[in-house]
Amino acid sequence: MTSSCSKREMAVDVESYSATDIDAGVYAYVNDPDFELILIAYKFDGDEKPRSFMPRRFATRAGVLSGSGVEGEQMSFIEPEAVLLDGDEDEFLQALKDPETIKTAYNANFERTTLAKYYSCKCDPDEWRCTAVLASTLGLPRSLGGAGEAMGLSEDEKKLKTGKALIQYFCKPCRPSKANGGRTRNYPRHDPEKWRLFCEYNLQDVVTEQAILGKLRKYAPNAAEQRLWSVDQQICDRGIRIDRPFVEGIVEYDEKRQQALKQEAVKITGLTNANSITQLKQWFHSHGAQALGEDLSKATVSWALGYYDDPDVRRVLQIRQALGKTSTKKYQAMLNSACDDDRVRGMLQFYGANRTGRWSGRIVQLQNLPQNHIPDLDLAREIVASGDFEELELLYGEPAQVFSELVRTAFIPSEGCRFVVSDFSAIEARVIAWLADESWRLDVFKDGGDIYCASASRMFHVPVEKHGQNAHLRQQGKVAELALGYGGGVGAMKSMDKGHVIPETEMKTIIDQWRAASPNITKLWKLYDKAAKTAIQDKRPVKLKHGITFYFRDGILFARLPSGRPIAYWGARLCEGDYGDEVRYYGVDQETHKWGLLKTYGGKLVENIVQATARDCLAVKLIEATDMGYDVVAHVHDEMIVDVPRSDKTAAKTIDAMMAKPIEWAPGLPLKGGTYECDYYQKD
Repeated sequence: MTSSCSKREMAVDVESYSATDIDAGVYAYVNDPDFELILIAYKFDGDEKPRSFMPRRFATRAGVLSGSGVEGEQMSFIEPEAVLLDGDEDEFLQALKDPETIKTAYNANFERTTLAKYYSCKCDPDEWRCTAVLASTLGLPRSLGGAGEAMGLSEDEKKLKTGKALIQYFCKPCRPSKANGGRTRNYPRHDPEKWRLFCEYNLQDVVTEQAILGKLRKYAPNAAEQRLWSVDQQICDRGIRIDRPFVEGIVEYDEKRQQALKQEAVKITGLTNANSITQLKQWFHSHGAQALGEDLSKATVSWALGYYDDPDVRRVLQIRQALGKTSTKKYQAMLNSACDDDRVRGMLQFYGANRTGRWSGRIVQLQNLPQNHIPDLDLAREIVASGDFEELELLYGEPAQVFSELVRTAFIPSEGCRFVVSDFSAIEARVIAWLADESWRLDVFKDGGDIYCASASRMFHVPVEKHGQNAHLRQQGKVAELALGYGGGVGAMKSMDKGHVIPETEMKTIIDQWRAASPNITKLWKLYDKAAKTAIQDKRPVKLKHGITFYFRDGILFARLPSGRPIAYWGARLCEGDYGDEVRYYGVDQETHKWGLLKTYGGKLVENIVQATARDCLAVKLIEATDMGYDVVAHVHDEMIVDVPRSDKTAAKTIDAMMAKPIEWAPGLPLKGGTYECDYYQKD
């Protein structure tokens, strides 16, 4: 993002040191007592090139400057490599603290957070613009190197590798050895040539960021999106509290439990390594479990537990399931990333999904937390908090499964507060019905009906009630609703049919019935597909209902959403496919994580636009909640979590009403909130 106003701009890039790994998040990184800034490069608009400096505190302590580093004291360089640094710390700080100076950076959250901590100053997000976000809005890779390469601006691969090596050398602790005199950290004096290269690397980052910003500035998001980024930064800064004793107890017990399970598996199997896939497959095969001799995936292990009767086979499978639970890693991630006040910050990545603009998860990965199905969460939490894990296993079974379902509950409100959790009910189903003008669906939502029952009734031409007549058909309606809205077929049905309630032989018929019941949605797939192709081929905008507009500019296909925000397909073109022309564009492949040509089609375009519109609905409500004075501490998919003082008795009702309030740019879109209060985070 960048400013369209005439304020002065200053590009910034910092290099820093911390004993805490950046994987724990920038807030835990700066919370480390050893954190400090070691190089700062900056460039004002109008300057020919960037300048850089070492902060006085670091330079003096590192032996690069003489004197104490007190402001105003005469200082002299005592290392020859230091002459590369021609920046002025006082000049930089004056601009940093000046609200009339717009600061730009690639991944501005890092620069903003590190500078605020190091200089004990407020870095208001309203004064910052993030070039990484700007790149993401256009579908480019989020990394500086990746975006530069995609735009033809990148350094050569060797130089990038050199940069990573220099960061490893100066920005992280080193292992003490006889050769390095037992030191645990490298300073400029330990390798002047590497330090000289590091200074160049720091300056080059500003050059690259400015080159990217210069080319993309004309696509800068509007004021509403900039405001949303500022709100997002406030949420990240605020963080969410964890129940540290609760989390520590689980992590400590799980370490012991894992060792005990591994030892038990060795005792049963007699293997030297009961965690070895190869050895386990051979053991299962020799014990009559031929299927497991070929495949040990989670799905196969789950199936095998209901198929094989051999007690040893079953127990080894149970142990493998328990050892395979990754939820305890989330507990460890909480401890690694929590700051001194027990709050985890920075778990949400703004515009993490290129095509829709949705947030993605970081650190603890809020977006894929296991659901909780334990009937009495309070009791389970009390037992865990007391440390009586034997009772926990007696009442609930394998502790690993219980820990998995308790992950959400590790997040707790601030002292004297409770959580108010509110989400949109069936938001994607509502949005697609609205965009397609599928009137019967809109009527169901306006009347407070059950869309799964209504869909099944339309498909099978019989009344379907959730707990009444033909109730068994509701599940089929639910699977169809979740699988077929974006043009899905039998494969999508299979993937969504977790309970295997629909025979595969019946799926094609159900697909046909669903499409017949929703003709406007099926037309929408074709409509968006044709509009995208026309925009690319004829180089003209194609306007559709509800403000949707496809247009082609500078080799980029845009789809303007009802909110006015465009989503982008970089380097879009028409290519010959199996069924005629198809739209292809450049993006990061979700499986390979590599930049290359991808293809899209009508159903996928509908999916992108529906999910992007749902994201914009949540964005409106996040801003509204913030403007109303509520402290949003996190949000997951279409749900927000708010810290509310216990003295506020009306918050839940107020927030619920806010979620259902019509949105100005979406007239006729029926919204409904589902709101509840809790003493720890959970699914209602």
